[in-house]
Amino acid sequence: MARRITINTLQFLKTEAGSGMALGLAAVAALIVANSPLAGGYFYWLKSVHVLQVGPLMLELAISDWIKEGLMAIFFLVVGLEIKYEILKGELSDPRKLATPVLAAIGGMLAPAGVYLLVSGLAAGPHEGWPIPLATDIAFALAVFAVAAKKLPSSLRVFLLTLAIVDDLGAIALIAVLFSSGIEWMPLAAVAGLLVAGAIGARMVRVPAPFWVLGFAVVWYLTVLAGLSTSLTAVAFALIVPVEPRKCDNQSPLKEAMHDLHPYVAFLVLPLFAFAKAGVSFAGLSLDQAMAPLVIGIALGLFVGKQIGVFGMAWLASALKLGAKPTNSTWLEVYGVSLLCGVGFTMSLFIGVLAFPGAIDSVEQVEVKLGVLGGSFMSAVAGAIVLGIAGARRKNLAAANTDTDAS
Repeated sequence: MARRITINTLQFLKTEAGSGMALGLAAVAALIVANSPLAGGYFYWLKSVHVLQVGPLMLELAISDWIKEGLMAIFFLVVGLEIKYEILKGELSDPRKLATPVLAAIGGMLAPAGVYLLVSGLAAGPHEGWPIPLATDIAFALAVFAVAAKKLPSSLRVFLLTLAIVDDLGAIALIAVLFSSGIEWMPLAAVAGLLVAGAIGARMVRVPAPFWVLGFAVVWYLTVLAGLSTSLTAVAFALIVPVEPRKCDNQSPLKEAMHDLHPYVAFLVLPLFAFAKAGVSFAGLSLDQAMAPLVIGIALGLFVGKQIGVFGMAWLASALKLGAKPTNSTWLEVYGVSLLCGVGFTMSLFIGVLAFPGAIDSVEQVEVKLGVLGGSFMSAVAGAIVLGIAGARRKNLAAANTDTDAS
């Protein structure tokens, strides 16, 4: 009997919350190792070059690049599958539910960029880092939400999830526009041809899972040869995976792929990326570097810009009757979620690598890590405090109403 695969939003969020915990442990482990006697081996491992050869096909990349271009491509494949499912079948399929979180997400991208550019302009910092504080790390944000908002409406979780999906779309668009240069057009044309053929073939015949895996591997390889970010073609590949159930077993290939890949992404790919990218050595770190314009711009972009943009646009959408706040929620609770959107960890670090290419222990990369870690930490703590206060108020109000009814 074929497996029955279902997508349950709350189960999905719980898995993401657990992934956030794993991410946190991986980040802490990276910081400990990078500031221990093992630091030399840690950074040597990340820089070490390894070759993958299958017949005449060969790729030679450093471990840090294998993680960034290889494993993270699987992450973006799952992101693409999630985006397609939500647009066709999920929360994003209802325009009435879209307005507030989409507008809030747009505000949550514009305001951090403005804050970063303001800081870099006043302090003569590098302008290239403005895309870094635009992203929200859904795994970390939901991990904090799961701990701090147990009694709050589930509509807030959906609001946060929708925001994160739109953020993912925005980040992917930025990667496409800003960080794809020096393209080799022949491999890129082959990628486009394979994606078109895959889209047509998937509509006409049932494609077994091994062929999807092989197709993704070939597209990934050609993307690396083309010099394009693998995140882009991973999302494009996700868009050709059919969402409608097969007639033979009534199972959706897209749902199956999400179900099968998500645990590996949540508990292996993202924690490994965090371990590789969060390791920053504080040896020789001066106060001047810790307070560098790049550090301050990213940290304030995440902590200040995100909450202003998300909450401000959510309130404006409601005031202008373009949307409404999440069902049964209060503005204090929405503000708490807005703060959590400043947790930009994984995606911000990923964009930071693209914005400032070079050695993993370069000055810019150290400052990117400091800014991302600082801004994400402040956002997580502040969001947890606000959501905790909101939850206590809701509990007290419920108790007061119970006492009133009893009397």
